[in-house]
Amino acid sequence: MKKEKSMKSILLTVFLIVFVDLIGYGILIPVIPLLLGDVASPYYLLSKSSNVHTGYFILGLLMAIYPLGVFLAAPILGQLSDKFGRKPILAISLLGTCISYVIFAIGIYERNIALLFISRFFDGITGGNIAVAQATIADITAPKDRAKNFGLIGAAFGLGFIIGPFIGGKLSDPAVLSWFNATTPFWFASILSFLNVISVLLILPETHKVHSSKVIDWGKSLFNISKAFSAKGLRLLFATNFLFQAGFTFFTTFFGIYLVNKFNFTQGNIGDFFAFTGIWIAFTQGFLTRKLSNIFDEQKILRFSLITTGLAILIYLVPSISWQLLLVVPFFSISNGLSQANLQGLISRSADQSIQGEVMGISSSVMALAQTIPPILSGIIASNLSPEVSIGAAGIIIVLSGILFSVGYKKNLIAKHS
Repeated sequence: MKKEKSMKSILLTVFLIVFVDLIGYGILIPVIPLLLGDVASPYYLLSKSSNVHTGYFILGLLMAIYPLGVFLAAPILGQLSDKFGRKPILAISLLGTCISYVIFAIGIYERNIALLFISRFFDGITGGNIAVAQATIADITAPKDRAKNFGLIGAAFGLGFIIGPFIGGKLSDPAVLSWFNATTPFWFASILSFLNVISVLLILPETHKVHSSKVIDWGKSLFNISKAFSAKGLRLLFATNFLFQAGFTFFTTFFGIYLVNKFNFTQGNIGDFFAFTGIWIAFTQGFLTRKLSNIFDEQKILRFSLITTGLAILIYLVPSISWQLLLVVPFFSISNGLSQANLQGLISRSADQSIQGEVMGISSSVMALAQTIPPILSGIIASNLSPEVSIGAAGIIIVLSGILFSVGYKKNLIAKHS
């Protein structure tokens, strides 16, 4: 009974850590498109006479610099959490996020785009919080229950996306309060991140007390991708996750710009839309994922959810009136939420307990690489064609990830039983 109570306490604490962290991230969503993607915005950082396509290209690069930092640092942070424990690494990564928001706010105030890049890269190299949070849950969860408990992280994502974009849209709008501007959400996010550091230090117990004796491989990120795709038991899962995350990043990089261009959304409208999306993601990963995990295993859910996520993104291109987008949101959010939780759960369940931190670090590297390349390509596509083309590419790539998983996993099962 005491052990069960302790586990629930840890899960709740990790949930709150990820939730507050994602509020900070969600705050960025309505603001960043207005800095580089909307010439009519008072917050546009380039010259008003500059070509909007230049802003699209820079926006793509800015969105790529954060996952590049994660790609380089996540496997190192995973090893450090195996060696020294989850708690100190989680606190350090959250402190880095706090500092990065301060730098970003200063960059906007000074109209210094270079500071924006420095901020996002610094957040990336210290941003191992999600991978370490996943390893923390894996420490205390039986393999069969991991998809269900990883769904809690997804619920925190969803709730963060409900509150974060809503707050970001309102805190950046001087119509709400005259002194609100584009920097206000980032000052607020830095305060939240600092409170998150305090909560880790004071509340979260250490869940990984048997520390690894392995020497830290500081160049591990350079070898992780080849290792991920050569690991017999995990190769298909990492390849599927790579395509899924790549497609999802194509979608998120310019979806805000799409809303501005086609439907004349303001930052408040963008925040409200993502808040509505977050409600459905939270419902999916906080409730639906846990219920379905008692009925279906991960691979059965993924065969359905991956393809339907891609189709939902393609359907987003159909509406001609903004309210019609809301009809697509539940379809997209449920499929996406199920895919995120069950992919991470299946990867974790397929790895040995003693290397959970390392495997989550490798998984984060795969995800980070998948999130680094698409924004650059999206920026090029949007600047030469249109943001809508990037969204179409997103849907197609995610559908391909579902086809790869369905065919590949079926072959693996046949091979095992032959």
